[in-house]
Amino acid sequence: MSILVLGVGNILLTDEAIGVRVVEALAQRFHLPEEVEALDGGTAGMELLDAMANRDHLIIADAIVSRKSEPGRIIILRDDEVPTLFSNKISPHQLGLADVLSALRFTGEFPAKLTLIGVTPASLEPHIGMTPVVEACLDSALAAVIDALAESGVVLTPREAAHAQ
Repeated sequence: MSILVLGVGNILLTDEAIGVRVVEALAQRFHLPEEVEALDGGTAGMELLDAMANRDHLIIADAIVSRKSEPGRIIILRDDEVPTLFSNKISPHQLGLADVLSALRFTGEFPAKLTLIGVTPASLEPHIGMTPVVEACLDSALAAVIDALAESGVVLTPREAAHAQ
């Protein structure tokens, strides 16, 4: 089993940082088993091709722009829903992700399972630090990542519990 939890986003653009912050929280709060890798993908695109290739489950955390959603809403998309939605502009750096996913499909290295956990941003203005509404969603977005991991049979141990044993 090979699972990648990939946080993407630009920490210099307010709520665009949510994907990166979710992956940081995952790595800080939980002991990750050997089969799970957490990666801060920042705003990288094709550079992530090798990291994303041939995964049993790829979980992406990102800011998802949606005119139909209130800021702070968590959107979960699975498998074929993810590439389909890239036909609309849903992420400020979507071209990089769309290109990587297309390349993976073309080369036959597309992940067996794909989950996108997105949070609707309140602001994408240049600023370090998220808005209060999106900051308040961090734990819920992290819980969605943990649920996605559980769908692949992964049970996480909180770091405090891991050290207590």
